[in-house]
Amino acid sequence: MFTGIIQAVGHVSQCTESGGGDARVTLAIDGLDMRDVQPGDSIACNGVCLTVVAFTPESFSVDVSAETFACTIGFAPGDRVNLEKAMRLSDRLGGHLVSGHVDGVGEVIHFAPVANSDDGSWRLDIRAPERMARYLAAKGSIAVNGVSLTVNRVQGADFSINLIPHTLEHTMFKNLSVGSRVNLEADMLARYAERLLAYTQNTDKD
Repeated sequence: MFTGIIQAVGHVSQCTESGGGDARVTLAIDGLDMRDVQPGDSIACNGVCLTVVAFTPESFSVDVSAETFACTIGFAPGDRVNLEKAMRLSDRLGGHLVSGHVDGVGEVIHFAPVANSDDGSWRLDIRAPERMARYLAAKGSIAVNGVSLTVNRVQGADFSINLIPHTLEHTMFKNLSVGSRVNLEADMLARYAERLLAYTQNTDKD
């Protein structure tokens, strides 16, 4: 489990195929404290929960399945990657509960400074897969490449968020442009609410 508060930004330094579409991916890190990391620990990489299989003070390696490659982005050599170690139960929940299970890949359709903004914030508009539209709500939460963000506006499967300078400086978002693809995870509360509603409706019919 994660909070969506990014701790460091790294990049993919190596991707070695291991057969069947699976691969071992090594990520070079910059500023992520690895002293409390052990093999088997989880680290969110661009919002994808992955298991550490080997590490050094400067890098760590994970095994990525063909299924994960098919459902996410961000693991090609040179890709910049947001990193967050799994939270402890005693940690502050500065963002929202993020599972690291990506629901879909979205596309950046607008990314520019907010007009007449005094604080230097940027507007980021993303087109989510149509199946995710039902999870999007104004002032609700969403994880974009692992970052906990607040949705400002929604129209269909398109949604808009504001990025403050701190977020731009401390994530890989500064490398985005129109056409970039991003990993999206809906607020898990929305998923559970959907499941509860569907189950209740089916039970009532019985």
